[in-house]
Amino acid sequence: MKTPILQLRAGEANRVRAGHPWIYQRSLQRPETAPPDGAWVEVVDQRQRFLGRGFWHNTSKIAVRIMTHQRDEPDAVFWRRKIQAAIAHRKQVMPDATSLRLISSEADGLSGLIVDRYENSLVLQITAAGMEQHRKLILAAMMDFLEPDCIVERNDVRSREFEGLPQSKGVLHGELAGAVDVQLGGLNFAMNLLEGHKTGGYLDQQINHTLVAAHCTDKRVLDCFTFQGGFAVHAAKAGASEVLGLDQSDEAVAQARANAEANEVEVSFESANVFDWLKKNSGKGDREFDVIILDPPSFTRNRASVPDALRGYKEIHLRALRMLPPGGLLATFCCSHHVDDDLFLDTILSAAADARRVLRLRERYSQSPDHPIVPAIRETEYLKGFLLEVLP
Repeated sequence: MKTPILQLRAGEANRVRAGHPWIYQRSLQRPETAPPDGAWVEVVDQRQRFLGRGFWHNTSKIAVRIMTHQRDEPDAVFWRRKIQAAIAHRKQVMPDATSLRLISSEADGLSGLIVDRYENSLVLQITAAGMEQHRKLILAAMMDFLEPDCIVERNDVRSREFEGLPQSKGVLHGELAGAVDVQLGGLNFAMNLLEGHKTGGYLDQQINHTLVAAHCTDKRVLDCFTFQGGFAVHAAKAGASEVLGLDQSDEAVAQARANAEANEVEVSFESANVFDWLKKNSGKGDREFDVIILDPPSFTRNRASVPDALRGYKEIHLRALRMLPPGGLLATFCCSHHVDDDLFLDTILSAAADARRVLRLRERYSQSPDHPIVPAIRETEYLKGFLLEVLP
């Protein structure tokens, strides 16, 4: 069967040539007879020059997801080559990690596919119709290359609805008996692969857990939005004199306590709304910390909500800075690609000015290297962080 050919409008090809895989409906000359959703199509520029091949969707905002810049077919050989390349990259950048992201969608040239590894269990997440149609070939390749004990699908994300896909989750292969014990940064954490955030946990912070913990020895540490206690437990293991973790989820706090116990460290955890807790306790001399960690969930999912998100970021930074003495450290993170480094730092500095604090930059942070960044695809660079010191 001949591959359908779709033509871009004038002026739309440069972004695709640079490497961005998304082609929007408005960028295409609409074909007289549109292919079915998930069809493998070829894209050419306004002068009929070949650009790439990928999956088509009639109604999604993303009309085509480019998967290759060659005239490949999406057969078993194609999927094995792409998946093997993604796995090989992880072996290069994180050779000792036993739990990490193996396939990171656009950053691996596999738009709409995420695969995370938790020891010898895999979690699969598909958000594109074309990927869904090739699920069996993808699973077969993962089975051959990794021989997992268990494969879980976490297709319970709203983004599937944009491509007409139902939400689902469950065990696709093997058995899953409760939480999986994983090693992150040399410490033990239990991950619930069917109910936990994202695919079970936040693998993108595992390098940062260790980097921040190195500054916590003999320090009083406050870990806000602690979730399963990643930063808090690492800080305690690094020899912090006192660690307090806050999260509004009772379930997350219970798991964080269990993780601290599993690693034989002492950490206090409280179930609390972090905004309310900081407002109540900031500015009081008896609630002072040497290191404060701010790692909230994303405050924004789209550009329209950025102004509200920035107000939220400023509020928590203002309150946190008032609880730091001269020489105190603030480790702070933002996980929205809609808020870039400069905008995030400007918001922090605005809070610092209101708190009458002058900050010195000690370190910059990004996502762990198993979550690759492709500069041509700005959406792949979403996690940014800073370690800031309050000047005397």
